[in-house]
Amino acid sequence: MDAIDRGSAFHADEIAAQRRVGMDQRMDIVGRTSVRDYMPDQHREFFAQLPFLFVAALDGEGQPWATLMTGEPGFLSTPDERTLRVAAQLLPGDPLAGQMHAGDYIGALGLSPATRRRNRANGVIEAVGDGDLRIAVQQSFGNCPKYIQARGHQARQAPGNEADAGPRVLRSAALSDADKALIAQADTFFIASANVGPSAGLGRGVDMSHRGGRPGFIRIGEDGVLTAPDFMGNFFFNTIGNLVGHPRAGLLFIDFASGDMLHLAVEAEVVWDGPEVQAIAGAERLLRFRVREVVRNVAALPFRWSEPEPSPYLDRLETVLG
Repeated sequence: MDAIDRGSAFHADEIAAQRRVGMDQRMDIVGRTSVRDYMPDQHREFFAQLPFLFVAALDGEGQPWATLMTGEPGFLSTPDERTLRVAAQLLPGDPLAGQMHAGDYIGALGLSPATRRRNRANGVIEAVGDGDLRIAVQQSFGNCPKYIQARGHQARQAPGNEADAGPRVLRSAALSDADKALIAQADTFFIASANVGPSAGLGRGVDMSHRGGRPGFIRIGEDGVLTAPDFMGNFFFNTIGNLVGHPRAGLLFIDFASGDMLHLAVEAEVVWDGPEVQAIAGAERLLRFRVREVVRNVAALPFRWSEPEPSPYLDRLETVLG
């Protein structure tokens, strides 16, 4: 099926961000031809091979959360080109458990760390039940492999039933020392953002995005505020555009050694320029996050991961740590 020009694929805040860097006219053309309202066959085949799906959705208070759903390859299927079916449940303790309902917007990111391939499938929840989530896809597009660290994975046994020293799900209003340690050495995180206002047009919805850098590329201030560089990307500005008008965001960090998932609800700010931006090689702007809520799901992921192979795009980006 050929892409149909349905108007601009971007909402006003995304367009304003594109205009700020002189890319609005070019991206208008790219968006009209590259952002589809259906999944091409290669995307459908790609999703069917994945053992996990990165998901973004809003809770009942409009807070975006970023999370991960897992299953055996084949748990993602596409009954037709406009429907993505997820035959899985959220992991126990997930902040979005019980929060997703038919009619809600949802963002889905299929990503294969081993091949650095990734595709978006954003839309509306058509139905949700026990181990069955169906997404009516409204925005389908591919992303470049920039800043993705290559990792292999294999299944591991679920955590044992032995007595634990503490709860499996840790909730707090602030980062713990262990949380800060995980973030300080992270080379990857995921960010959920949204613009669900009716004026957003075809750009309306929830989005899930990947961010990568060298370990230490996220700085943690003494006040617990996180600062991450925003490197040059595809100029869609899905995340940036959402955050300009709707600064709430959800972050997901994965401890690839232990299987922990660290979910953060944050208030985000875009720092467009200035000395802080200039101090980080390759940074186009900064994203600053003030933590509002923390959910750490201990040993939740059923995978073991290989050591990362850094993205070749990072060779030209040396993070300057203050």
